[in-house]
Amino acid sequence: MRINREQKGVIFLLLVLFVVLGMAVTIFAMLWSDPVDDLLQQDQVVKTLFVMEDGGKVLSTNLFMYYEKSRRGVIINIPGNTGAIYKTLGRVDRIDEIYSEKGIDLYKKEIESLCGTEIPFYIIITMDTLSRLADLLGGMNVLVAMPVDQVSDEGERWLLPSGSVYLDGDKIRMFMNYQLPEEGETDMTSRRLDVLVAFLECIGRNSSMIGDAKVFHHISSLMTCDLNERGLRKLFIKISGVDQERIVSQTITGTERMVDGQKLLFPWYDGQLVKDVVKQASGMLLSESGTMSNRVYVLNIKNGTNVQGLARNTAALLKTAGYDILTTSNADAPEEKTRIINHIGNYEAAKSLGDFIHCDYIVDEDVRTGDVLVQESETGSDVDFTVVLGRDFDGRYVH
Repeated sequence: MRINREQKGVIFLLLVLFVVLGMAVTIFAMLWSDPVDDLLQQDQVVKTLFVMEDGGKVLSTNLFMYYEKSRRGVIINIPGNTGAIYKTLGRVDRIDEIYSEKGIDLYKKEIESLCGTEIPFYIIITMDTLSRLADLLGGMNVLVAMPVDQVSDEGERWLLPSGSVYLDGDKIRMFMNYQLPEEGETDMTSRRLDVLVAFLECIGRNSSMIGDAKVFHHISSLMTCDLNERGLRKLFIKISGVDQERIVSQTITGTERMVDGQKLLFPWYDGQLVKDVVKQASGMLLSESGTMSNRVYVLNIKNGTNVQGLARNTAALLKTAGYDILTTSNADAPEEKTRIINHIGNYEAAKSLGDFIHCDYIVDEDVRTGDVLVQESETGSDVDFTVVLGRDFDGRYVH
């Protein structure tokens, strides 16, 4: 049967229609794809930058990394006075000046460069937003170590009870901003970090409200982010599953120096340490064996070299990586090789510590040599691992 010219034209039009419909379906699917779902389907750690600000001034910046399967999270605090030569500013300055002068997009790019990782999402929370969210979600639970009853220089009275308390909008704003005479910058940084943890707990406690699209519309309208409302809701539903007791917080550390009249914090090892910490934290979140526990591992550091201050400097290095240091001291005898003594039988956690300083010499507390039991004893059950520094340790890595 022969097809005439008119029939050929109809067939051609039908083919064009099918192609157009196919392209439309593809474009529609791309438009409706959810980056949060994409990340979770790839079994990745979800990374979000939380910026708390007031009047355009950054109060706290934190990279929150969360792995849904384990419900574990890590918060990396980026101090506002982190210093470097920033290309976006063309000078040496504080990192939070980038936000003030250039905006969130370039600010996020600089933090991605600092941390050595892509951060897909950002969320900006102003103090007005934080206050309204605290009221809307039933208060935020924080720990006030000591009761506060003081009057600021401007005549504002600061009044907070001690203990674990739920703070409403006005109180949470006060908690973020007050500074007592005996407090330093570190105290305020720690307190503001606690507010982010309280915010995440608040999201989890109100997961039913987050799941309600109509209610969430009011919540999302208070925040600035790089997601549409649907994507933000998906993100919040995911991170609402985080176990607050299993959030590990770490702060970037380094050397403070005065530059042009302001004290800047320059991360150690030209910023490579920050990248290593972020990489280690991400790896621990993904660890199937559950290397990251709901507590901080406690270390003893012993200097088996003749390098003065090596144990103290290594303690500062490992604090940056999220470890707690009980003591630093000299070893009983000179050591050629650096070793890690495992006091708790957790090989994966010991290996994670070893990976951070490139040490693969890990021994258990009781080491049997032939018929002789050699005790690698330490100061009791308060210590999880002891790091004995040998001559093969250069202050950062074992060689």
